[in-house]
Parts: sequence; C-alpha cells; structure tokens
Amino acid sequence: MYRRIYLDHAATTPLRSEARAAMAPFLDEYSGGNPSSLHAEGQRAKREIDKARVIISEALGCDFAEVTFTSGGTEADNAAILGILLAAAPKRRHLIVSAIEHEAVIRTGLFAQRLGYEVSMAMPDRHGIVSADEISALIRDDTALVSVMHANNEIGVIQPIREIAEVAHSAGALMHTDAVQSFGQLDFRVADLNADLMSISAHKIYGPKGIGALYVRDGIPIEPFIHGGGQERERRAGTENVAAIAGFGAAVKCMILERSNEAARLSALRDMMFDEILREMPEARINGDRDRRLPNNVNISLLGKDAETMIVGLDMEGVAASAGSACTSGSIEPSHVMRAMYLRDDEIGATIRFTLGRSTTQEDVVEAVERLKKVVGRQRSLTH
Repeated sequence: MYRRIYLDHAATTPLRSEARAAMAPFLDEYSGGNPSSLHAEGQRAKREIDKARVIISEALGCDFAEVTFTSGGTEADNAAILGILLAAAPKRRHLIVSAIEHEAVIRTGLFAQRLGYEVSMAMPDRHGIVSADEISALIRDDTALVSVMHANNEIGVIQPIREIAEVAHSAGALMHTDAVQSFGQLDFRVADLNADLMSISAHKIYGPKGIGALYVRDGIPIEPFIHGGGQERERRAGTENVAAIAGFGAAVKCMILERSNEAARLSALRDMMFDEILREMPEARINGDRDRRLPNNVNISLLGKDAETMIVGLDMEGVAASAGSACTSGSIEPSHVMRAMYLRDDEIGATIRFTLGRSTTQEDVVEAVERLKKVVGRQRSLTH
C-alpha cells in the first residue's frame, strides 16, 4: 500500500495541533458560555473572541473593530458584495468582478443582477492576469464596487490589486478582494493592497472549517448580510462560534511566525515539481504565469490526457490532487477560469492541480511525479 501524499492544500488544509488545542476548552469545559452574556462564562468566551480578533487585525494591519467574523470565505464574499451594493448611493448600481473569481463572487454577482444591479466581467489575459487597464475600460461613474481576487484558487496567479484599487477609487468605487488563498502564503497588509474590503478563511491556513472573516475599512457603510441580534457590531448577527474563532486565531498566530520561511521553501518545491514534470512529460503545459503565482501552486495541462482519469488514477496511487476548484459539488466540470484564459477544450480537459503544504517534502514531490508518470503512462497505452 502506497504512503498517501496530500497535494490538495488549496482545497483545504489539515487542522494544526495549535488550533485544535485552542479550540478544545470551548468544546469541553468552557462550552457553556455565550459571548453576549454578562456572567463569567460568557465573558470568558468574549475575551477569547477579542483575543483572536486582535491577532487577525494585527496580521492584516487593521483596527480591531474592522474585522467581522463570518462562517467562512464564501459568506465573507457574499457579505462584502451584497452589503456594499445595498448600502451604496441609489445612483451606484454597477458592479465589476473578474471572470476568474471564486464561485462565491461569480454567483453573488449573478444574484445581484437578479436584484436589478448591472454587472460587468473583467477578463484576464492568457497568463491569468486581470490588468488595471481592463478594469479602467469597464469602470463607470455609477460603479459601486470592484471585486478581484488577490490570488486565484485554481492557477495561483497573483493579481495587481493595488493598481486595480487605484482605478476603482479614481471613479469613487470601493475595492473588495478575496484573499482566501493568499492570506496564508503572501506577506501583505490591507494597506499594501489599498483594499476597502477583504475576505479570509481559516481552513486554508490550517485552522478549522466553518470560520472566516471580512475586513471592512472603518467608515464604509455596509448593509448587514445576516440580520438578528447585535453581534459583531451589528454587521453579522448570530451567536459566535467561539471554538472555531479560537482555532482561527491560533492558526493565524502560527502563520505569522512561519509564513516567510514556508513561502520560500514551498516556492523551491513548486519550481522543482514544474521542472520535473516538464522534463519527464513533454505534453505538459503550465497554466498561468509561472513567476507571478502562489508559492504552492502547480497547475498543468497534460495534452491528450483526461483530467478525471488522472485524478482517479493518482488517488489509486496514493496522491491527492484535483482538477481545479473543490467548491463545485465535487464535480469535474470545465473550468470557468481556464475558459476565461482562452484555453482550448483539450487543454481544459487535461488540467490537473497540485497544491503543496506544510507537510510536503522534497521526497513527496519526487514520488508524486513518479506516480503521475505511471498514471500518464497507463493513459498513453490505452490511447495507442
């Protein structure tokens, strides 16, 4: 039986021990405290939330009160887009999103259209980069919000968010960026990107699933996405998930200490994996800009091969990989990201993504490429 090699960290990351330890008391002996209660148990829970919010706000370089906890990146994206549109001046009925956004942004944009808003789609170039010039061509006097992700979840390409934000602000529009994939891998602050709103998630940085956060710059009017009690400064109603928030804070604290060294290590492994695949498999093509990408992202097309067959074959060989986003109900469908980059159908259908993580070693990379060669070899033999 093969040793399992997990190379799907863009889908989710394993819960790290520090996050689990931070969560444990609030799943056990301290599980009875509601943060809105005035008694000692409630105030203990509130202190834990405040502690995590301080850690996250320091990581983002923002004020404590600018961080709102959500159930994850998807809710944060929805809350940002719909919250800004609903709070915007009546004349601002226009939204710009990029064609390579996560479904949480794409589908929220489609929902906004149903509510009567106009939505424009910014297209990337063949390397997966959405330029500020592309946004400039779409921006209007009635644009309320521009939403472009910091780094793409499928191809890992890093976008010029600061330049795009300058275009948005020049027209009086706000800038939202989905930083779910980049937060754990790139060293940045909200001021570096000039973003007004930013979405992040815990389970991409070795924290628990079901918890995320939305940064909203102080002074920006935003309509609450979830109505009810006055939790989260009346931006997000509902009793807070104290255990998950504690785990999120612990994961961010560890991330801050490790991020720079880990990014350098993973970049070296990523480049080694690209080189090995290109050397061993001449049909391989890199998707997205090779240099302007996340440290852990290896996205390739193996021309003439079938992605689904490769994913299943790799799984049987003990390697967990994907064909792209893991957020479309487990189905392998043609990638809207690849289509937006003008790839051919045969290139899209032959795409496979490996995303490395804390547990990935050089030995893992070498062994994963060897197992990929076996899977590809079997497909070659079946087609000849």
